[in-house]
Amino acid sequence: MASNGNGLAKIETQKRKEDKIICHDDSAVPVKAQTEDELHSLQKKKSAPNTPIKDIQSAFGIPTTEVERQKQQLQSISASLASLTRETGPKVVKGDPASRAETPKLVQTSQHKHTAAPNITDSSLKFTHILYNLSPAELYEQAIQNEKGSFITSSGAMATLSGAKTGRSPRDKRVVKDETTANELWWGKGSPNIEMDEQTFLINRERAVDYLCSLEKVFVNDQFLNWDPNNRIKVRIVSARAYHSLFMHNMCIRPTPEELENFGTPDFTIYNAGKFPCNRYTHYMTSSTSIDINLARREMVILGTQYAGEMKKGLFSLMHYLMPKRQILSLHSGCNMGKEGDVALFFGLSGTGKTTLSTDHNRYLIGDDEHCWSDHGVSNIEGGCYAKCIDLSREKEPDIWNAIKFGTVLENVVFEEHTREVDYADKSVTENTRAAYPIEYIPNAKIPCVGPHPKNVILLACDAFGVLPPVSKLNLAQTMYHFISGYTALVAGTEDGIKEPTATFSACFGAAFIMLHPTKYAAMLAEKMQKHGATGWLVNTGWSGGSYGSGSRIKLAYTRKIIDAIHSGELLKANYTKTEVFGLEIPSELEGVPSQILDPVNTWPDKNAYKETLMKLGGLFRKNFEVFANYKIGADNNLTEQILAAGPNF
Repeated sequence: MASNGNGLAKIETQKRKEDKIICHDDSAVPVKAQTEDELHSLQKKKSAPNTPIKDIQSAFGIPTTEVERQKQQLQSISASLASLTRETGPKVVKGDPASRAETPKLVQTSQHKHTAAPNITDSSLKFTHILYNLSPAELYEQAIQNEKGSFITSSGAMATLSGAKTGRSPRDKRVVKDETTANELWWGKGSPNIEMDEQTFLINRERAVDYLCSLEKVFVNDQFLNWDPNNRIKVRIVSARAYHSLFMHNMCIRPTPEELENFGTPDFTIYNAGKFPCNRYTHYMTSSTSIDINLARREMVILGTQYAGEMKKGLFSLMHYLMPKRQILSLHSGCNMGKEGDVALFFGLSGTGKTTLSTDHNRYLIGDDEHCWSDHGVSNIEGGCYAKCIDLSREKEPDIWNAIKFGTVLENVVFEEHTREVDYADKSVTENTRAAYPIEYIPNAKIPCVGPHPKNVILLACDAFGVLPPVSKLNLAQTMYHFISGYTALVAGTEDGIKEPTATFSACFGAAFIMLHPTKYAAMLAEKMQKHGATGWLVNTGWSGGSYGSGSRIKLAYTRKIIDAIHSGELLKANYTKTEVFGLEIPSELEGVPSQILDPVNTWPDKNAYKETLMKLGGLFRKNFEVFANYKIGADNNLTEQILAAGPNF
């Protein structure tokens, strides 16, 4: 280095050839942004439309530009949010208001004409920002930033709270009774359908819509129900919470970008204003909660409850109404398929083992809860699973455990403050803790979730009385009888430490969601079973050798052997004998299952006690069935008589 005259060495700025070998210049061209905001804008890129513009055509065959398509989509959403007392829907614009620097310009459309002065309100002057079909990552951000009680757990799932209501409110559910539904739906004793008039529905709808339009932003999901492409239903869910949007993203079928761009007008719309109460002075209201379905308008309104399960089950009720009109049977069941294409349906109330037995690593899962049986076969209604989490463990339910990861919604669980590890045994918030995740999170899920016609229909009962056989083969009339009965037994605690079973009946194994009379679903089930050669089975996962307290629970290993023998067809080859009272056909032997337990009378040390308990349960079945006995099917009523004859015979 040369001196610069101050006694300091002069710095050489010229690079020598040998420096190029030793030194590496990793400097880059500076960013083009002039401000931080501009720099941040470079961080995100917009996805280009997946459907070529030239291939898109309107209903009149005229090519639609991207701008026109966006305008049509906003018009559709605005129409969904329109008040019934004003001429137009609200001014809507896509995007989070927090990310916009200035108020967007209003695109004038045929639905947004200037109205007369008396109809103008403050709400009509503002924009309602639509957060449309956001991704799970975007919904995580919205929930954590804006909804108290939303956290990321150690597994990556999002934990959230459903507020004061941690379960469904069946007594607050109403269905509009009009000229059509008065004749079509099941009303009266035993029915889950509590009536309301259309005027009251419209009052609640207006309250919900006005609340949603008063917000700065609302979430809109456009999705599908039913994996059968010929019978797919388009649903729109408008909600105020990111939690609800993510829940429905998981539970409904997620459209592809191409399907979403051409979604059009929905077949059914949910207005979830659950953070806002209903007006208790309104006719038919019994609390601040109201869940209302209007089948003529194809709409559902939720007020006064933030429990997400109301949306899932509301749509299930819709399918129980729409599908039978198409001669498609809607079913509250699990469904799986063997490697050879043999499909099995699993019906059962809580605690019967429906989830455990339908989840089989040797078989494909078509779905865990809601299905349709059409002329083409079976199809899952949903795009996800809604699993109970109480006492969940990796050892007992590995598939559910592993599905609780990024994208999954965890409802009302308790977690460790620092590590965010969930304690599934903690019931501090509620015992009804839940996880909602896409069905793709289950490794052996069959995508698309469709299958051929069922080979076996398995009705599960946890009989705590201990008198039903571990397995029985049913004829068609017996299948209808036990399907309509929907029996299981709960263990109820009483004073002095004495516990005895309590019989529980739920028509079609899902009485809270059916819309038509149970015998209509049962008749459809029998018709399809007969047409496609399916066999009905009654499997008891409850007690043997006595009732609860004296007998013992049938081992899960034995029940799995029974289910495996049903799947393989082995059980059809067995020799059968008939039981007394219920007249059930039971196998005399089955490999892997002790022959003694196959006939419950053999396991009871006190034969008289067995007979008394059997007669008691038979009486409970008869009493429960009284509500269905007077319902006539067809002109000659033969089917009703056949079903009644298949019940207990004293």
